[in-house]
Amino acid sequence: MNQLAASQLPANHLPANHLPAGGPQDIFFPRSNPVPLPLITRADGIWMWDEDGNAYIDASSGPVVSNIGHGNKRVAAAMAKQAEQMDFAYSRVARHQPNIDLSARIAALAGPGYERVCFSSGGSEAMEIAIKFLRQYALATGRPEKRKIITLFPSYHGGTVLGLALSGDSAMDSFIDGMVTPAEHVPAPFQYRIPPNHTAESFRMACAEALDAKIRELGPENVLAFVAEPVGGLATGAQPLMEDYANRVREICTVHGVHMVYDEILCGSGRTGTFLASHAWPNARADIVVLAKGLASGYAPLAATLIPAEMADHLASLTGFGLSHTYAANPVSCAVGLAVLDECERQDLFANAAAQGAYLKERLEAMKDRHPAIGDVRGRGLLIGVELVADRENRTMFPASVSPTDEMRILGLKEGLILYARRTSGGANGDWMMISPPLTITRAECDDLLTRFEATLAAFEEQVAQS
Repeated sequence: MNQLAASQLPANHLPANHLPAGGPQDIFFPRSNPVPLPLITRADGIWMWDEDGNAYIDASSGPVVSNIGHGNKRVAAAMAKQAEQMDFAYSRVARHQPNIDLSARIAALAGPGYERVCFSSGGSEAMEIAIKFLRQYALATGRPEKRKIITLFPSYHGGTVLGLALSGDSAMDSFIDGMVTPAEHVPAPFQYRIPPNHTAESFRMACAEALDAKIRELGPENVLAFVAEPVGGLATGAQPLMEDYANRVREICTVHGVHMVYDEILCGSGRTGTFLASHAWPNARADIVVLAKGLASGYAPLAATLIPAEMADHLASLTGFGLSHTYAANPVSCAVGLAVLDECERQDLFANAAAQGAYLKERLEAMKDRHPAIGDVRGRGLLIGVELVADRENRTMFPASVSPTDEMRILGLKEGLILYARRTSGGANGDWMMISPPLTITRAECDDLLTRFEATLAAFEEQVAQS
């Protein structure tokens, strides 16, 4: 194998002694990863093509990023125009109009209570900004003892050291041990696998009461924030919070003086059918909301931390919040964000996410009758999780030695599907695939995706039966 040929292959398929200098980003990933990585050369809408001309449906928008689809010429033009006019301006020495315009646009879409928008480059940064802002606010208002953060188990809140410490994933315990103080955890309100002597409703409300008990155990004066995803990502397989649960945890946080943070990095920006997923619960508004991923839809790095004017302006009058990042509110990224929101409005993509998501979910539910490997279908809008089971009657999970999601991803490529999945806590809570295509998907494209997914599922079930 010559070096040119080697450089065109996924690193996980190269022998160590044939790895060229440089290489793709996956050069850092485990060599044991069995899933091939096609070399993508172009993309348009929900489609991607590899170097051999093979077409794939991007069934999960990468890691649930590409909300407006690939190859949008209007967004590309806006990006080029801004880069040509003014590529960069640092927020500590200058202001610029794209920052001002995007802040106003997001604040209007988010609604009352989110009048201030702090920009960063990605979800992990934005989550850190939320926590750092709340910590600075606690210090500035004479509450230095507020340090504890509570999150759900399982959960995922970013790839930085702080993000991993916030996340509920036992596979990361040894990594963060001694590096940083991990968050405190309470059970995630799963609605598929519930303990004996519980209904789905009683279990989720018991999970809410577990938050109250945890705050009392730690002492409300010591707890800074409670962080949760309104609709989960890969950590829970798109498990939505229910409205009664959301209302109760909001009430608990208010009573104890604990700030509530919604991580909408993945579920926000219109993916569930509304700009904020938490807009579904008018009585359970969080103090802070974090957005990323679909906000710029993969065209540029962009994230936002939404903060009430009352808090932001109060802190500015005391110590201020100066823990910013170099690329915060980058003009090109802000121009992209504005163009993405223009496309969402022009194509009515939030409504399309709700409509096509409901259709996909209905069809996937019907698929359960034909495929015993489907245990549960859940989610909201175009954020859908399909849980895989070894035995549906008993809701039996696959053993840790088996990776059904890897097998589904491999088989999906053969059917022209790029799927996204990863295990949390070594599969202790189950295995699931994400069905989260771009919000531009049409009904005909949904049918095509479903046909390819069902063929993938049939091949997987046949493979399991033969093993």
